[in-house]
Amino acid sequence: MAFSGACSGAVYRVVDSAGWTSRGLVDYNKWASTKDFNVGDTLTFVYNNQFHNVMQVSDQDFQSCNASAISTYTSGSDTITPKRPGHYYFLCGAPGHCQAGQKVDSKVTLPVSESFIPSPSPSPYGSSSSASHPEEMSPSSTLSSAPTLNSCKLGFAATAFMLGLLGFVLCVLVHGCGTNCG
Repeated sequence: MAFSGACSGAVYRVVDSAGWTSRGLVDYNKWASTKDFNVGDTLTFVYNNQFHNVMQVSDQDFQSCNASAISTYTSGSDTITPKRPGHYYFLCGAPGHCQAGQKVDSKVTLPVSESFIPSPSPSPYGSSSSASHPEEMSPSSTLSSAPTLNSCKLGFAATAFMLGLLGFVLCVLVHGCGTNCG
C-alpha cells in the first residue's frame, strides 16, 4: 500500500501550446483521442479567464453543449486530476464557445502494469534485423517515453499482489493450512 501513495501521473496541458481557446481550428477531441489518460494523471487547462472557463459536465450536457456544470473552474490555469476511470467531459461555458468546438471528452482508464505488457516474441529464424539493436525490442525502453507508463503501474501491481498475499495468509490463519484458501 505504501507504493500507491508515492506515485504521480503524467501531466497533460490541454491541446498543448494552443491551450483552452475558441479561436482557431482546435480539435480538442482529436487531441484527446491521441492520449492515454490514466487515473492520477493531471489535465491542465490554460486560458484567459476573462473570456473562458472550464466546466465539467455530464455526457448529455456535453453532447448538447448545456453548461450545467458538475464543477466549474475559472482561474485561467486549472489542474484536474481524475480519481477514477471513466469519461470526463469538459466544455467552456461562455456563450457559443462549446458550439464552436471548445469542449473535450477525456477517457480515463486505470494504469496498466508493465508486467501485463507482453514481451516481444523471439524471431522464428533465431535472429532478426533488430538483434543488433536490443533497445528496439525492450518494452521498457520502447515504451518508457509514453506518459502513461510510470512508477505508479509497478506500485499498483505490487499493492495488488501484497493485498492478495495478505488475504491468503489471513485465510490460512483462519481456516488452517490452506484449506479453502486457494
